[in-house]
Amino acid sequence: MYRILEKHPELKPFEGDINLRMDWYQGKRRQLVGEEGKLTDFANAHRYYGFHCQPDGWVYREWAPAADQLYLAGDFNNWHWTDTPMKRLDNGNWELFLPGDTLKKGSKVITIVRNGNNLSQHLPLYTKRAIQDWQNGSWCCEVWDDLEPYPWTDEGFASREPALIYEAHIGMASEDYRIATYREFADNILPHMQATGYNTIQLMAIMEHPFYGSFGYQVSNFFAASSRFGTPDDLKYLVNKAHEMGIRVLLDVVHSHAVGNTLEGINLFDGTSWQFFHDGAEGDHPAWGTKCFNYDKPEVLHFLLSNLKFWMEEYHFDGFRFDGVTSMLYHDHALGTNFNSLDMYFTMNTDLQAVVYLMLANELIHQLNPSALTVAEDMSGMPGMCEPVPEGGIGFDFRLGMGLPDMWIKLIKNAKDEDWNLGYIWRELTFRNAPTVAYVESHDQALVGDKTIIFRLADAAMYDSMNENCHTLVIDRAVALHKMIRLITLAAGGTGYLAFMGNEFGHPEWIDFPRPGNGNSFHYCRRQWSLLKNPDLKYKDLYAFDRDMIHVARDYRIFDQAYPELRWVHEDDHVIAFERGGLLFAFNFSPDRSYTDYAIPVSQNTAYRVLFSSDDYEYNGYGRVNREPISAWKGEDGVSRLSLYLPARTAIVMGPADR
Repeated sequence: MYRILEKHPELKPFEGDINLRMDWYQGKRRQLVGEEGKLTDFANAHRYYGFHCQPDGWVYREWAPAADQLYLAGDFNNWHWTDTPMKRLDNGNWELFLPGDTLKKGSKVITIVRNGNNLSQHLPLYTKRAIQDWQNGSWCCEVWDDLEPYPWTDEGFASREPALIYEAHIGMASEDYRIATYREFADNILPHMQATGYNTIQLMAIMEHPFYGSFGYQVSNFFAASSRFGTPDDLKYLVNKAHEMGIRVLLDVVHSHAVGNTLEGINLFDGTSWQFFHDGAEGDHPAWGTKCFNYDKPEVLHFLLSNLKFWMEEYHFDGFRFDGVTSMLYHDHALGTNFNSLDMYFTMNTDLQAVVYLMLANELIHQLNPSALTVAEDMSGMPGMCEPVPEGGIGFDFRLGMGLPDMWIKLIKNAKDEDWNLGYIWRELTFRNAPTVAYVESHDQALVGDKTIIFRLADAAMYDSMNENCHTLVIDRAVALHKMIRLITLAAGGTGYLAFMGNEFGHPEWIDFPRPGNGNSFHYCRRQWSLLKNPDLKYKDLYAFDRDMIHVARDYRIFDQAYPELRWVHEDDHVIAFERGGLLFAFNFSPDRSYTDYAIPVSQNTAYRVLFSSDDYEYNGYGRVNREPISAWKGEDGVSRLSLYLPARTAIVMGPADR
């Protein structure tokens, strides 16, 4: 019996399903590497395929089993593709050798594939650099190899800090009306992130994608760092600098699907639809209009697993946030599925081939780097997602708490503040079956057509009422709840925390990428850092609160305690309090009632001090919370309590006075 069943006895009725999962995993692993082999030795496709500079010239290889002939065209042969046919090898492989300096770093090329009477153009499957002609939208590959290795200075970097994640998009990181660069991000945003206290950066849209507005989620070239933001060396500069600052870097990896494009993509590369993807309707994602991988084919696993190793080796990424995991796990992609019982996870609808791929991926990643982090974007709550593979799990370190943003949005949209049910909020924050990255809003909640939390709370008042000394009912409520919602989510919602770039200071409005429908405008595809730097606006106060709550979470290592301990909840008073990491978090969500000498049970009969409160002046509060130490007292029931002044719409964080 696998240990997952001992740790989670509720899964014992599904022991046969767990055993089947493990049998499939072990069988696929044997197929790939034999009885004693290692995945780290298997996942080396990037070292064989693609372009590689050798002492006497360049070698180029591809896997195209159904193709009848491959050619290479480029500026090196004046695009006369018939002059440069490739040689067929065994097992569907093709090879071309070009002597001397026929090719140079930066040479522009494309691959021509003949399948029967059909000719098609493609970017090489393993290209490290795909570039677009912005005038006509066409793409080509630039030959790229590390002729001179990058001068890394991060040898031995490893972080085992709790995951405080800053989700970011390189291109929209500038305030200018343009696409920002890797180096600008490294020099301007990393210092801001470090000062705020976040220790992990999650980079979106790095894998090359033809449509900028896809947010990077329709990948075309899996081994290419997006050329929109700079060169491969520029991305290495960013990662290296982050490591020098003690910041781990995660890649938002998209292995759940691929864009259906053929020139700038992997679809139909050898002339067939089934080279990488399922054939027929199974190979088409019904909601995304993209292609679905066939995770059962060893060659596809070779491609995807090598892709993970490539990003870790070539760019020194410290792990991955896997996009679209829920879509991968189920044959119907979980579209409209309500996971309201354990039976829903162990049916014919579960795609065991995809489950096995994720198990293999996690095994490989942690073999390459034992301190690596993997995060699953799974909204279904698949049991065993974050259990170790040898124990019957899928092997992720974290899953995203995707229900938490939905909870806050529903409350703000559908309920008056005084009707918020604290018991419901507590259950949503703490009911989890795996290590969870909690968050109030990610990029998903900031996209055009949606609203950020601050915009939901303040709406049009953000345009004329964010002056430092402006206090209206609408804006005071928005500022107060923005702070409280973030703090209670951080302190109770998971064992990690995530914020999207700019939302830490209440960035207004939404994200809308340049497109014909908005006149190709960059107005909403940037971050207005000047709002944060303006001393006359409240954004700096929201930022200061976010910074201090992150630093307190780090300094007191609150995530070392897996779950918070509820000390008090009173629905009529709208008060909830809990302890975690030796700290007391007390919240008064009442919109209009403040309480004097409010008794809150605590675990230690000692003196406490206020570390900070959301009502402090520096956070645009009213400064009503006394900072003097408060001693706990014991009642006749033997329970220690603190008597607190709890102003309306205020959160207070207290710790031992002797620390």
